[in-house]
Amino acid sequence: MQKEKIKKLFKRPPVLETQRLILRKLRIGDYKDMYEYAGRDDVTKYLLWNSHPDADYTFDYLTYVQTQYKTGEFYDFAVVLRENGKMIGTCGFSSFDFANNGAEIGYVINPEYRGNGYADEAVSRIMAFGFTELDLRRIEARYIVNNDSSRRVMEKCGMTFEGIHRSAVLLKGKYADVGYYSILFDEYIEMLLRDSESVKENG
Repeated sequence: MQKEKIKKLFKRPPVLETQRLILRKLRIGDYKDMYEYAGRDDVTKYLLWNSHPDADYTFDYLTYVQTQYKTGEFYDFAVVLRENGKMIGTCGFSSFDFANNGAEIGYVINPEYRGNGYADEAVSRIMAFGFTELDLRRIEARYIVNNDSSRRVMEKCGMTFEGIHRSAVLLKGKYADVGYYSILFDEYIEMLLRDSESVKENG
């Protein structure tokens, strides 16, 4: 996987679609929707960033993000509901391991829209994009231990638990354990085949 290819692609991120969602470039105009969840301490409790103090901060953050898109060094998508255009979170690649054709996925969903499978749907679409269009070999995801909702998303998307790194991050003044999940390209293809066979059997 060539770094320059990825940077060129993310200078103008593609629009990815699912049955219920549109994953697109973050826009400055998303600041009100983003602040709805980014300003909540219960959302950022297990995240490495702090709650946004006000909507102006979110506006400034999204303005900064536009400069990162221009350099091709920001890999996140807005998660938008098809039915009404509401931006309910983000999902994308936190980082790439260019030397080894790997990447890490990250995601956050507005709590008001959780419990509907939107995170699973968004992560699955990003995984498909990574494996089929970016030629990734491995995709991984991390979660802070006790963040069970995030862990369940990884499991529902077919990832395999690899273990826990103890006191791996300093999170808001305290050391936290981090769990790791991953899925390989071959495993992803096998999962698609199983799902296809299941649909045929039940159809």
